[in-house]
Amino acid sequence: MKPDYETVIVGAGFSGIGAAIKLDKAGLGDYLVIEAGDGPGGTWYWNTYPGIAVDIPSFSYQFSFEKSPDWTRTYAPGNELKAYAEHCVDTYGLRPKIRFNTKVLGAAFDDDEALWHVEVDSGRTVTARFLVNACGVLITPNLPDIDGVDSFAGVTMHTARWDHQQDLTGKRVAIIGTGASAVQVIPEIAPIVEQLSVFQRTPIWCFPKPDVPLSPTARRMMRLPGGNTVQRLLSQAYVELTFTLPAQYFTVNPMAKNMSKVGEAYLRKQVHDPELREKLTPRYAVGCKRPGFHNTYLSTYNRDNVELVTEPIDKITGSGVATVDGETRDVDVLILATGFRVMDADDMPTFPLTGSGGRSWREHWDKHRLQAYEGVSVPGFPNFFTVFGPYGYVGSSYFALIETQTHHIVRCLKQARRTRARRVEVTQEANDRYFAEMMRKRHRQIFWQDSCQLANSYYFDKNGDAPLRPTTTLEAMWRSRRFPLDDYAFTS
Repeated sequence: MKPDYETVIVGAGFSGIGAAIKLDKAGLGDYLVIEAGDGPGGTWYWNTYPGIAVDIPSFSYQFSFEKSPDWTRTYAPGNELKAYAEHCVDTYGLRPKIRFNTKVLGAAFDDDEALWHVEVDSGRTVTARFLVNACGVLITPNLPDIDGVDSFAGVTMHTARWDHQQDLTGKRVAIIGTGASAVQVIPEIAPIVEQLSVFQRTPIWCFPKPDVPLSPTARRMMRLPGGNTVQRLLSQAYVELTFTLPAQYFTVNPMAKNMSKVGEAYLRKQVHDPELREKLTPRYAVGCKRPGFHNTYLSTYNRDNVELVTEPIDKITGSGVATVDGETRDVDVLILATGFRVMDADDMPTFPLTGSGGRSWREHWDKHRLQAYEGVSVPGFPNFFTVFGPYGYVGSSYFALIETQTHHIVRCLKQARRTRARRVEVTQEANDRYFAEMMRKRHRQIFWQDSCQLANSYYFDKNGDAPLRPTTTLEAMWRSRRFPLDDYAFTS
């Protein structure tokens, strides 16, 4: 049976955009991108809350082959990242191959036909030889398991689904969570609200952010031949030195062990009240949980109209938030800054997946723990590849991950074309070998230090694993170009 498309890519965020560009460059242009939103951008399409911005330098947060000369700051705001996604889609002619406003409801592999049947919400089924999951991980809101959260009579919104029609001026606002999104939202809304109550379960390490407007000279440099390449290399080195190496090589990296002192010093400088400072001080090592980078988040707690609440929440009432000490804070607006469902088998991908022989993706991972060969492929799920899989991401620029994993995928698809293979599946032996290597190397990571048990971090899945690749960015890139193709079975 001839499929509708050789390849279906799910998601038109930067992962899907990068995969589509790579396929076109490889001469594999018979594909369709399916996107639930009405525009590209993924994370930067869905997340539009006040103050949203990237937390690594703009020069690293872009494709190496499409470096933008239009960044206005060292850390690009969300609207510029959304515009960059639109630019990439139009520059590479992808728009006609993207089906917007279409949600994938499920996908099942047909062993007889060696095809994927992809069910979409329009009621039709799209068939494809190969299926690429390019769903991002900062997409599906994580709703808190708090009694009465649905009973609040005022306005409720999650940071990932911000309602811009709501004017917070003069309102009493409660925000639940102090993760990366809250770090950006809180300083933006504090000056305009009457009262802001911040409910904190676990404090976050926050560091200063070298976020400055790019001068006319710096912007001119981005347009010179090689200018933006130099800026990108310097930026990549900064990202690698400040996260990847400290997190992945914590036990052998003395710099990593001093990061807590840097964070404590910054906290002392920013927050005046010693008691408040104590509440904002994390009890876990830097890196156990995604840190925040902001220049005014901590100092915002010095404001008279901002209250930090560390008493656990008992329930949400019709008028406010009640804590276990018996106190209730009446509010007009409830903001859920409770993050995303990240290391969850139900959201990688965001739709039910049935592999060879009726095998369930979720049940497979429930039984065998989160694992994937080079973070891309899983035995029993032929012709299926994922950009963000377990033990694929090293923690540096997400664009480095996209380019690394799409290179891996394209190598497999080109080999399938050369051998006229209808079925491509990673071998169990190769998968087991890679997973054993990840387990053998992970002791160097920050995540296995005792204090990380206090972090309440989404890096950890329900099995207690932190499925990040314990290597450098360069090693991951090298392996995507050198892994043995014999680790896959190509069946014609």
